[in-house]
Amino acid sequence: MKITLDWLRDHLDGDFTVADVVATLNRIGHEVEGVENPAEKLAGFRVAKVLTAEKHPQADKLRVLTVDAGDGIAPLTVVCGAPNARAGLVGVLGLPGAVVPANGMELKVAAVRGIESNGMMCSTRELELGDDHDGIVELPADAPVGMPFADYAGANDPVVDISITPNRQDCMGVRGIARDLAAAGLGTLKPLGVPTIAGTSAPSTEIRTDDVEACPAFFGRTVSGVINGTAPEWMRRRLEAVGQRSISALVDISNYVMFDLGRPSHIYDRAKLSGALVARRARQGETATALNGKQYTLADTMTVIADEREVHDIAGIMGGEHSGCSETTTDILIEIAYFTPERIALTGQALGLSSDARSRFERGVDPAFLDDATAIVTQHILTICGGTPSSVTRAGTPPAEVKTVDYDPSLSATLGGIAIAPERQKDILASLGFGVIEQGGRWQVSVPSWRRDIDGAPDLVEEVTRITGFDAIASVPLPRADGVAKPTATPEQLTERRLRRAAAAAGFDEAVTWSFIGEAEAAPFGGGAWSLANPISEDLKVMRPSLLPGLLAAAARNQNRGAESIRLFEIGRRYLTDAEHPTLAVLMAGDRHARGWQAGKAAPFDAFDAKATALALLGEAGAPADRLQVMEAVTTGNIWHPGQSATLRLGPKAVLAEFGALHPALTRAFDVDGPVMAVQIFLDAIPAKRASGPARAAFAPPALQSVRRDFAFLAPTSLTAAELVRAIRGADKASIVDARLFDRFAGQGVPEGQVSLAVEVELQPVDKSFTDAELKAIADKVVAAAAKVGAVLRG
Repeated sequence: MKITLDWLRDHLDGDFTVADVVATLNRIGHEVEGVENPAEKLAGFRVAKVLTAEKHPQADKLRVLTVDAGDGIAPLTVVCGAPNARAGLVGVLGLPGAVVPANGMELKVAAVRGIESNGMMCSTRELELGDDHDGIVELPADAPVGMPFADYAGANDPVVDISITPNRQDCMGVRGIARDLAAAGLGTLKPLGVPTIAGTSAPSTEIRTDDVEACPAFFGRTVSGVINGTAPEWMRRRLEAVGQRSISALVDISNYVMFDLGRPSHIYDRAKLSGALVARRARQGETATALNGKQYTLADTMTVIADEREVHDIAGIMGGEHSGCSETTTDILIEIAYFTPERIALTGQALGLSSDARSRFERGVDPAFLDDATAIVTQHILTICGGTPSSVTRAGTPPAEVKTVDYDPSLSATLGGIAIAPERQKDILASLGFGVIEQGGRWQVSVPSWRRDIDGAPDLVEEVTRITGFDAIASVPLPRADGVAKPTATPEQLTERRLRRAAAAAGFDEAVTWSFIGEAEAAPFGGGAWSLANPISEDLKVMRPSLLPGLLAAAARNQNRGAESIRLFEIGRRYLTDAEHPTLAVLMAGDRHARGWQAGKAAPFDAFDAKATALALLGEAGAPADRLQVMEAVTTGNIWHPGQSATLRLGPKAVLAEFGALHPALTRAFDVDGPVMAVQIFLDAIPAKRASGPARAAFAPPALQSVRRDFAFLAPTSLTAAELVRAIRGADKASIVDARLFDRFAGQGVPEGQVSLAVEVELQPVDKSFTDAELKAIADKVVAAAAKVGAVLRG
């Protein structure tokens, strides 16, 4: 929301500067995003008069001008190529040192075809005041020569850009901002002048609402005999200052009232209407061409403004191309309607269509302001365009019931943290438009019609405290016990900290992605269990069922910017039907290592990289990584690549993690190139550590050296190496401290359907060294344990 200082003074009486406005707005909860003074870019430009204009001796299309800059010094010589440059013309001169707004060029004294030029006579486009570049600016003959052009053009009017929070729909107009500033003590709010305009006859076009749920009130009147020329210069200047392009008097009037009073309206060319103008539900599949030139296909849940022939307006969002006003318009219809905010928001989201009108209607305009707005818009039209107005048609009734809130003034201290005198609170509420009636120590506060965000007493506390100033809240230290503070992090938080450090130490970059994703992104993961009814964007509608969509989108962005090796991780929550689940996700894409003289070609990540990462992080999380079983991945849809993915389980049902290659269809859907490896560790599935007992004894290294023995087994291909290693470890738990696979071979010399698995077994003697008989007995146990799972010792 942008306002100008001069525009603000129309509503706020007082002696204040732009710095006062900015400081007060920030203090009362309206964040100022920036301040820009158009006069600053026009510094160095002044009103000047051309005294003589002679043809350049070295160029047919150039003229040599002598220009009076109004500084009492000798006239300046300026070389100019504009066709309208002539003696007696009053225009705009850019002096040496000035910077041309349109292109950022700094003007200097320079020779042009042998003649020194001391500046530049400027066109409208060069000053960014319009699109005309056919000649230099021509000002009235009585324009004061020597005056800074910014002052002459009224451009010395600072523009303040304010971030309005979604709940403050009343501040979507200059008057709403002025009301808050007046309540904060910066000036006095001027009364709003509402004219009384009696129509000469009934409207020439019937107006009605057939969709009272979405459009409970539709007011309008016709005006005949208007002349749709150019809006006044003051109105065009203000609109352009806040980013609106001037189009025509009628369109500019509608836009001006919207930014001035926060009240959108629409003006139709009555010659382009056929029959009654009706607010109704759209028909399924009906189309409308909006003012932006785009055609939209409508649903039967949307509201439109239509006549007997076609749709003319996507209600509350954007007018139609067919019925807009042009320079030939003479008879018009003014629409002032109230639309249900929720319906406007849903329609805008479904169509992906934003506008200034939508941003106001979906927040909720003042339902009690329809009559006044109709009169104000009509008065502007009669003043600028002329014409004869009809009486006002009022179809439907706006929801303007008065809301009353029970309020205890002591809440400002107990809830807001500031003890504010009751009389001061009453003054603040009254200045914001609230009515206060005292009843037995408590107040009955009537809420103004423009404040639909006020629901209860805490909202009133917010109003009185923000106007008083949140900086008035005293700093009070929290109570603290004597001695050293106790740790406050939970075991879950400590685990997440360890995992973050471990993942970063392993070379992964932490990503923080949105907890909300689009429906299309959630679909491959089984869809989202929870969706927002009113999201800020359709791309942020579904609470994520997995962390992988966000990481895939991040990987795609990195690849698009040339990243060749992507290693990302994120710790966050998945939102499933039963609850939210803490999860660690890892994603690897591109090259594991770059090409080089040692390794040769670059090598991509594979499923074993994902497995190693999963086991390492599970170990950091406190899971018994050496006892986990590798089992087939079971997921919904095409998430994991079949044969290149698996789960890590503690027992057949407790799934702690899933890892492997993502399905190619999934990576293509997210526009990620090449094989992509991923890991998801389900932190809430990891068994919690038992309550700590007595401290363990200090580690004492064994006195005797361990013994290693190698075994080679023939096993069916259906037997996993992990099952064999786990069986061998359990063959003699007193003596076997470790077992690991160090070779796998299939091919010549190995029967078909079998594979050779070589396992190294580490034995640790305790009191004395193993004898040959003891080693043989242990070896027999190892062979027997392997046989139980289907492996036989290779001859």
